[in-house]
Amino acid sequence: MKKLSIKRILVLLSIGIAGLYLAACIMLFLAQRSMLYFPTPKSGDYPSIQIESEGETLQVLTQTSTSADAIILFGGNADDVSNYHSSFANAFPEKNVFLVNYRGYGGSTGTPSEAALFADALAVYDHVRDRFQNITVIGRSLGTGVAVYLASVRNVDRLILITPYDSIENVAQSHFPIFPIGILLKDKFDSASRVKSVSARTLVLIAEHDKTIPRRNTDALVREFPPEQVVVKTLVGKTHDSITSGPDYLQHCREFLNN
Repeated sequence: MKKLSIKRILVLLSIGIAGLYLAACIMLFLAQRSMLYFPTPKSGDYPSIQIESEGETLQVLTQTSTSADAIILFGGNADDVSNYHSSFANAFPEKNVFLVNYRGYGGSTGTPSEAALFADALAVYDHVRDRFQNITVIGRSLGTGVAVYLASVRNVDRLILITPYDSIENVAQSHFPIFPIGILLKDKFDSASRVKSVSARTLVLIAEHDKTIPRRNTDALVREFPPEQVVVKTLVGKTHDSITSGPDYLQHCREFLNN
């Protein structure tokens, strides 16, 4: 039996490594939406309405008041929006609140994707705009991409972004630096490119110790806004997950809406 030369061994190793890398790329491509979206089941018995969107039915939790002001919330990728119901009722008793369950979340039908969430945002907005004059849109984490998109194509009075990013593509690239994320990623949520079409005065809330959304990705988004259009607040000691666990972020939201 012939001995393998060093050159032959290196070639075989290179082929093996390339094969493993290609396999990892394929796995990442196929599994990406299961890594981005974590649908939550329906929980609790809250007031809600159903809104139709492209043949799917969205379950939107509500809080009603007699005012002409409304808030629409788009949550994070693993958020159960019912967790916001009581805190929003206490923080904004004078406003009509709509907490959106994405497709596949909280009893809504369908499967989430960037295009689906954008279409659903338009359906919810159009339903709310038919009934209320002043609309504030709040996005949390993944939902900031939905909120920015909506504010770029519809008339929004105020925009609040909690732990936002410039794009999911850039965030994913920071977590998977050796992969060609720009080629593999289906749902890019490129908020930074849409800011130029956003006219709403905007509040950005940052968690000081956010390990999920790198600070550079939030700062890159903020830089796209004219300075006079955006207010930025950093919540000291908070992480990506804990930023909504206390009253501080709601106090910032209230102050922003009252000014």
